[in-house]
Amino acid sequence: MFGLGAGELFLIFIIALLFLGPKKLPELAKGLGQAVREFQKARDEMMNEMNKPHTPTANDTKKDVEVSAVKVAEAEAGNPAESKNETSKHS
Repeated sequence: MFGLGAGELFLIFIIALLFLGPKKLPELAKGLGQAVREFQKARDEMMNEMNKPHTPTANDTKKDVEVSAVKVAEAEAGNPAESKNETSKHS
């Protein structure tokens, strides 16, 4: 675990026990455990979201169709003067 042996972990535990006291140490360990679990949960959710392929939803498709329909309607109802100007530019 992190390159630490049993002796080093025991020494760290004894020092923490001296500084924090026997009542605070279990609370600290519990809080640390919860923080590590929350971090791992957030990391797993992010990795799942990153690896999940994007599939368009029905709402995305509906919006695309609506935008295309508006563009077509605008083009069909476009100004005839604009069409002449566009065709004269290409000629």
